[in-house]
Amino acid sequence: MLTYFIADLHLTQERADITDCFLSFLHNEAPKAEKLYILGDFFEFWVGDDDDSPFVLNIAAKLKALSETGTQIFFIVGNRDFLLGKKYAKKCGMTLLPDSCLIDLYGQKTLIMHGDSLCTRDLEYQQFRKKSRSWWWQGVIKCLPLKVRKNMARNYRQKVAMTEKDLAQDIMDVTEKEVVKVLAEVGSTLLIHGHTHRPAIHQLEVNNQAATRIVLGDWYEQGAWLKFSPEGYELLNQPFSS
Repeated sequence: MLTYFIADLHLTQERADITDCFLSFLHNEAPKAEKLYILGDFFEFWVGDDDDSPFVLNIAAKLKALSETGTQIFFIVGNRDFLLGKKYAKKCGMTLLPDSCLIDLYGQKTLIMHGDSLCTRDLEYQQFRKKSRSWWWQGVIKCLPLKVRKNMARNYRQKVAMTEKDLAQDIMDVTEKEVVKVLAEVGSTLLIHGHTHRPAIHQLEVNNQAATRIVLGDWYEQGAWLKFSPEGYELLNQPFSS
């Protein structure tokens, strides 16, 4: 019995090294697991399920092939791919989950999410997040031509990159008070998320109980995933092929 968690791959045609590492993971590691959870920012950006470029269709075909071997695939959107919907998920053979989801992980009640909602000190981003998750905003965006949406996404990426240079590191990290709050609300003592690109295992206290927060690594410089089994868990890495 084995479950894998990944996040923050930021797949894009411009980073063949990340794509190759991910495809290697799908071929060599993922089939060992009964379940694979993808916790957001799977793509560098996603502007709609009508994108039928060879790159995204190839990724879908590889995921579909994995699902057909028996590995269940689940997906939670991130701040880069929140427009990914049921149409593309179906092509991948994966199940879309809500932004925050409580699962039974070998008998342990576990909260999983992308993690961006936990960064409450980044007020500007939280305002954008609220707007971008609304049905009316997404409806307006999806009515625009695909080419226009792609250009908007590229421009937004550049803007975010410039903004993040000026933000203090603690602003872009999760707020521990928010972590304790969301765990207490669902009655869980285990949280798994991505987003911050700061892989680590944190110990904390929730309602006078010991709790754990596991942060997944990004794939900018190497492959990264969480391996979870009834016997325990560990954060693993896979170097890019030279």
